[in-house]
Amino acid sequence: MSTQKNITVVGAGLVGSLMSIYLAKRGHKVSIYERRPDMRKEAIVAGRSINLALSDRGWRGLEGVGIADEIRKIAIPMYGRSIHLKDGTSAYQQYGKDNHAIYSVSRGGINMRLMDLAEQQPNVSIHFEERCDKVDRKTNTLTFHNTKTDRSSEVKSDFVLGSDGAFSAVRTQLQLHSDRFDYQQFYIDCGYKELTIPAGKNGEHVIEKNALHIWPRGSFMMIALPNMDGSFTCTIFFQMEGKLSFEGLKTKEDVKAFFESEFPDAVPVMPTYLEDWFHNPTSSLVTVKCKPWVWDEKIALIGDAAHAIVPFYGQGMNCGFEDCVVLDGLIEKYGDLNGACLDEYQALRKPDADAIADLALENFIEMRDKTADKTFLLQKKIEARFSEKHPEKWIPLYSMVTYSPHIRYSEALRSGQKQQAIMDRIMARPGIEASWDSPEVEQAILNLL
Repeated sequence: MSTQKNITVVGAGLVGSLMSIYLAKRGHKVSIYERRPDMRKEAIVAGRSINLALSDRGWRGLEGVGIADEIRKIAIPMYGRSIHLKDGTSAYQQYGKDNHAIYSVSRGGINMRLMDLAEQQPNVSIHFEERCDKVDRKTNTLTFHNTKTDRSSEVKSDFVLGSDGAFSAVRTQLQLHSDRFDYQQFYIDCGYKELTIPAGKNGEHVIEKNALHIWPRGSFMMIALPNMDGSFTCTIFFQMEGKLSFEGLKTKEDVKAFFESEFPDAVPVMPTYLEDWFHNPTSSLVTVKCKPWVWDEKIALIGDAAHAIVPFYGQGMNCGFEDCVVLDGLIEKYGDLNGACLDEYQALRKPDADAIADLALENFIEMRDKTADKTFLLQKKIEARFSEKHPEKWIPLYSMVTYSPHIRYSEALRSGQKQQAIMDRIMARPGIEASWDSPEVEQAILNLL
């Protein structure tokens, strides 16, 4: 039987808020300390959100504490990709089958709802504008500095969970004061900027509402996800430096010429793109891998603090929510939150976090380079048809990652690599364009399996 613990969670973001609900429902007392002001009372900084895509792993995390229905109220299903080509035409690629969808949610919107739901628990409190300055491993004491009152305080607890994001203060403190701490941080050469497609005159969505829109352009791309108010949040992923880059487009004339050339069908529905371009910040994209995640059997990292990834598989939030599911399941297994529970959490999640980080980087190449490529689209068609005929033998990689929470990310990565090796041989067959749906190709895949 679990005994009540005093648990400090650093970071009131998506994962910290959800994990706090899990812990509170097991009877623990949870105090959340957040560096930022309460976003429910302060204006959210424009241009830094990147709408999020909730998929099955994330929904499982929400369902585990009975709050999925509340989040569905602010989520929009996207049943496929709408690919916008440079010549102004478009093509639609359905996600999975059986009405499979991923769900567009506003980062701020879902974060605020999760904080509301956390505070509805009788044993959860959130303290804002509290910067974590020190972690004392010997006493399990954290030192916080309130940026509003300019006062510092010490908080001692039974357990500490660092869920304070990619640039985690908890992780930094542990890194500075721990031996043999492995840490990797690397940026891709692209950054991102947020733009907007506003709602129509009557609040309607002016392009297809239930799709993730992609403008793939080889070395860069733009995407758009729908919002509840009829608008779309657009994000352009673009080189940081070089002739064709954020750095290279210096004037309104440069940006105007670039958009009219690359995104001709988007310009008419983006009346503020020039203002957005120069007003909204350009942000970088980082991957973080580290080890250990657990110290002294009482301090652990969770979410982006342990495994920040780039957003191109739409799995950052989903992976963090899955951390919560796995950790809660281990608390159930061990009967309490303890050292053995945390050690197994790290052993299970570290390989999966590394796998989805690698998959996310690979999917950036797929989204920007391949979604408009005829050979790639034919391969996906072959895989979908074979999976339809032999679902027990072949689940496409995207479906394994997005719609199969019972399959670990590390298993999906290994299976995906094997499948790609098979498809490389199938796509090299002479005349595959004409014979792709033939019994011979089907048998060839079966033989290679």
